[in-house]
Order: sequence, then structure tokens, then C-alpha cells
Amino acid sequence: MSKKHIIIAISIIIVIGLGGYLATKMYNKPHINIAEASPDLILNSDEILTDFQSDETSANKKYLNQIIQVKGKVGHIGAANGNGVIVFNNNNISAQGSVICHILEGENNKIMQLKEGQDIIIKGVCTGYLMDVILIRCVIIN
Repeated sequence: MSKKHIIIAISIIIVIGLGGYLATKMYNKPHINIAEASPDLILNSDEILTDFQSDETSANKKYLNQIIQVKGKVGHIGAANGNGVIVFNNNNISAQGSVICHILEGENNKIMQLKEGQDIIIKGVCTGYLMDVILIRCVIIN
């Protein structure tokens, strides 16, 4: 083998090793315990919805991947993939859309006690806006 082939082979081995290390590190990254974590932002459901509807780019910078505590009225209670989903009422008549919260599996027993129209506080991670603001890994605070 020529010196050039050896250098290329060593470079490929280093790149593969580095890629494997980074993939393993990301795969084993610990999840944040939403219930125990302090929220980055505290607001009501109408505020976050209005922010996304008025300027989605700015709202993405402010809310994406942040732990957000949201207060509002329960508009609908449902399920998706075996886990509870809570949709907040939209109090702004002129605005379409709502805030949808995908509840963690351990919180399903709390959902059974909720009623539509009830005031609640939920904490979760904002993943963006697709006609509705989406919060995932949510826990019911109150």
C-alpha cells in the first residue's frame, strides 16, 4: 500500500469512530424531568397562540424547545397513541387554532379527573406551530 492509501484509511477510521462516539452520546442523552424542571416561560394559552399567529419566526426563537408553563381552560380531552391530549379553549374569537398538549403517560390518571371548561396549568416542551401550538411531554401542574 502506498502512503496515500494508508492516510485515507486512517482518516476514514477516525471519521467513523468519531461518528459512532457522537451517535452513542446523543442516543444516551438523559431526558429532562419536566415535572421537576423549572419552566423557562410562564404564560396563558392565548398569549402563546397569539405570538405564533402574529409572527411565527419570532415565536419560534422565543418558544421552541423551551419548557413552558401554560394556563388556560380545557377545551377538549382526547387521546393519541394511548396517551392523553388536552386542547386548550381559544378565548380569542378572531383567532383560529389552539394549544395542544400531549400528556406524559404517567399523567393519564390526572386526565380522568379533568372537565371541559376547567382552569388548569400544564408544563411541557414547545415543538412548534402547525395551525396549533404543540407542547409535548406535558405534565398537569394544577
